[in-house]
Amino acid sequence: MKKMLSLAAMFAVLSYASPASAELKIGGDAAVRLRSEFNNTEEVGSPKTTNSDDIKFQYRIRLKATADLGSGYFFKSLVQSEETASGAAVAGGWSTVASGSAGAYNLEVSNFYFGRALENCHYSIGRLPLNSVNNPIFDLSLYPIPTTAHAVGGITTGGVFAVDIPVATYNFDRIFGLNYGTKIGGGELNGTLVVYDNNSTVENDNTVGSDNGLLNDGYLLHLTYKTNIGDVTFEPQAIISLTDVYGSIYRDVSPNTFGANVTIPSGKSKIGLSGFYTICKDTRGNAYDAHTLGNVSVDYSGYLLRVKGESGPVTAWVDYNRTTDKTWATDYKYSNIFVWAQYNVKVHESATGTFSLTPTLRYRASSAGVVDGDVYERNNQLRGELYATVTF
Repeated sequence: MKKMLSLAAMFAVLSYASPASAELKIGGDAAVRLRSEFNNTEEVGSPKTTNSDDIKFQYRIRLKATADLGSGYFFKSLVQSEETASGAAVAGGWSTVASGSAGAYNLEVSNFYFGRALENCHYSIGRLPLNSVNNPIFDLSLYPIPTTAHAVGGITTGGVFAVDIPVATYNFDRIFGLNYGTKIGGGELNGTLVVYDNNSTVENDNTVGSDNGLLNDGYLLHLTYKTNIGDVTFEPQAIISLTDVYGSIYRDVSPNTFGANVTIPSGKSKIGLSGFYTICKDTRGNAYDAHTLGNVSVDYSGYLLRVKGESGPVTAWVDYNRTTDKTWATDYKYSNIFVWAQYNVKVHESATGTFSLTPTLRYRASSAGVVDGDVYERNNQLRGELYATVTF
């Protein structure tokens, strides 16, 4: 709490700085969330079934600061909580009510970026926001395979999945990079050079887990082109590996992902369609699995499809994801279907802020098994949530 008050005081002082200083505007949101969660895991062909349920009271505050430096130059930042007092990660910035120091709320700089916006182009650098909730290319690229999947000794459906907004939840919807955008034709082309990881420190070392070369850290290139065809918005994009990167299951690999988002207006409503495909083939990769750590020929591919509808206060979408992993002697398959549905009720709305209630339903059904063979395990999760949010 002291840290939060100190940050708020700092922002207040900066916002009332001398006239020669840039005007700093402070805004943000604060929310509480009641979550009920029901999990079911079934090992197919076995009487073993695991069920769990929980009710959580959670809270989150995000402070947003923007500064206009003149001549198109700008600065933006987001401050929120990312870990507890003990250093444990706080998924999505949501802290759960708990006794003692486990319930402490520490504010940190989650993202920041600065740059310049001109009439026909713009650029920025820093910890850039991704808007991954509305753009599932990042989810598929970073989490094509469930993070607790095992390559040897069986497979599971636990961990983090390509569905249910994992990048927004576990990566805090940001990444470090340099972005440049410009108008071309009837649309806008954007390119972002992403610095994904910094793991190359040893030259000419062939031991497992080491990397070679000064510039062999993890670099990605994210390309998008957004244009309108009539009333329809079309946005093809790709994430290209420029070097090997550390993935959620395999490291020292260079996956590539591509596809498009399409938005179709329909009166006061709109329909969104998304389709993305990822592929990775590397003759020298490393597996995280403790039983198989070493060089392997990584070979996986997968896709994610989304249908989304928005109409007034209602937002809903359905995701389907399937990934095939041919890295091992046995080819494995991972499938996910996910549904998100919410209804936003504006309790109060004014020029200075809003207060809203948002009941939300989230359902995921996952399975893991052998390609053209048996499903080994199924995992289902149902979440019912009620958000109370103020923006200011």
